[in-house]
Amino acid sequence: MKLKHVLLVLSAALSFNACAQAPIVIKFSHVVATDTPKGQAAERFKQLAEKATNGRVKVEVYPNSQLYKDKEELEALQLGAVQMLAPSLAKFGPLGVKEFEAFDLPYIFPSKTALYNVTEGEIGKSLLKKLESKGITGLAYWDNGFKVMSANKPLRNPADFKGLKMRIQSSKVLDAQMRSLGANPQVLAFSEVYQALQTGVVDGTENPPSNMYTQKMHEVQKYVTVSNHGYLGYAVIVNKKFWDGLPADIRTALDKAMKEATTFEKAIAQRDNDQALEAIKKTGKTEIYTLSVKEQAEWRKAMLPVQQQMESRIGAGLISAINKEAAK
Repeated sequence: MKLKHVLLVLSAALSFNACAQAPIVIKFSHVVATDTPKGQAAERFKQLAEKATNGRVKVEVYPNSQLYKDKEELEALQLGAVQMLAPSLAKFGPLGVKEFEAFDLPYIFPSKTALYNVTEGEIGKSLLKKLESKGITGLAYWDNGFKVMSANKPLRNPADFKGLKMRIQSSKVLDAQMRSLGANPQVLAFSEVYQALQTGVVDGTENPPSNMYTQKMHEVQKYVTVSNHGYLGYAVIVNKKFWDGLPADIRTALDKAMKEATTFEKAIAQRDNDQALEAIKKTGKTEIYTLSVKEQAEWRKAMLPVQQQMESRIGAGLISAINKEAAK
């Protein structure tokens, strides 16, 4: 009986030790392909985080809406079903943090420099802070660059959009943007866009070239216009309760890994979009047209009223502050 008792104690101790040594699992879910800038950065973060924590953290990356679609993922994070996401900034409007919809405003960022003045400055930090009341901690901004427009007819003037069913993310700003062009906005989950374009449920869409190419949307769109009218970026976020409950040294290591992954992501985003546009061109299936200075001025004129329309929703002060930063 004595030996049996000793064995039981040893077994329990070993079992406890195994549990104590079990890695902390971070489920990182996103809706795009692995070979997009966001997809590659998520994989880079996984490598860096696991190395920095000597295996005490295990990051499981789930791309391409494997776990959750656009509308489901934020709720899953708040409930703790996943620990980390990198949703597009437009997703925070429906969550109740409408200030993030400023990033959707057409032609608000004239360049990447102007954008980084905002995301890496006080405005960017204060916006991430607003997520905490929703049980979310914001870690970083990731980049996917400026958007192009696509359809099965040439889009060169605002009048060309009249009556077109254009897919958008769920965003009041993007809804207003498409309406300012005379189009009919249609909200669809990212994972459903290819089929909707293929079957004619929608006529066209807007996306950075890397998203368009990796989802093969160019195969069902005859025309692409390089308009750079809007920006698509992401915020890497974690469940606040989970993050606050991590040991301090683990949090520090993960913060460092995130900073390195963010530097990597920003470096590849523009390159990948340029390469994607070239790859679309080479297929010969899609005609690519770049707006002239005069044409872009017409687009800007048509869409600029959206900024004023959204002042009561987003905040006139915030829009003004972003415009001021962007002008530096």
